[in-house]
Amino acid sequence: MANPKLAVWKFASCDGCQLTLLDCEDELLEIAGRVDIAEFLEASSGRSGGPYDVSLVEGSVTTAHDAQRIQEIRANSKVLITIGACATAGGIQSLRNFADVAEFTRQVYAHPDYISTLATATPISDHVKVDFELRGCPINKRQLIELISATLAGRTPHVPKTSQCTECKAHGTVCVLVAHGTPCLGPVTQAGCGNLCPSHGRGCYGCFGPKEAPNPESLSARLAELGETPRQIRDLYRSFNAAAPDFSRESQRHD
Repeated sequence: MANPKLAVWKFASCDGCQLTLLDCEDELLEIAGRVDIAEFLEASSGRSGGPYDVSLVEGSVTTAHDAQRIQEIRANSKVLITIGACATAGGIQSLRNFADVAEFTRQVYAHPDYISTLATATPISDHVKVDFELRGCPINKRQLIELISATLAGRTPHVPKTSQCTECKAHGTVCVLVAHGTPCLGPVTQAGCGNLCPSHGRGCYGCFGPKEAPNPESLSARLAELGETPRQIRDLYRSFNAAAPDFSRESQRHD
């Protein structure tokens, strides 16, 4: 029986999530022995055609060409999984969604007529059916291995959907928001980073996007009580997951 065919695709992104896959090292070698890697230009120039059993997609859709390309990938993939904040929520480039892209283009480029781009940067799920989303900027290596292993085994991946605050509690980290009044998106952000920023005395930046039923209005009210201005609160939500619906709506409330 032939091994499943795995493809890794890049759209508008920094390649950080693909590098996380390469950083898996020993685990990647084991995975490579169980699949045929048909497309993964970050790792190899070798390519073979579809159909693909599993496609991992990094990056957001920012051009008409990419909007067409993701349709073709979806049509040739049994399972399509998006990895990282760009693919799942538009990424940092989705800040364009709150501004005039044509004006930006005129300001930056000597010949703006050479630039072909969409007015928005959107997640892959806005264009095609996605079977699973793996959050993060970048994604968590352990979660990625769990995702690939579970997909190959035909089971549901075990990826937490609780808030970042649960990771702080599990690690015994003092709450920076309560103890020091440090602005922190931990209460509204999905766990996954391993408690990176709060463990160093910094507030969570929301790298893993909004958790289920995040209730950002309550967090914003508390941030306002601590002295954060409407613009500061707005900007907290406008980072790696600016276009995630819960973060986008809350940021616009403070415009």
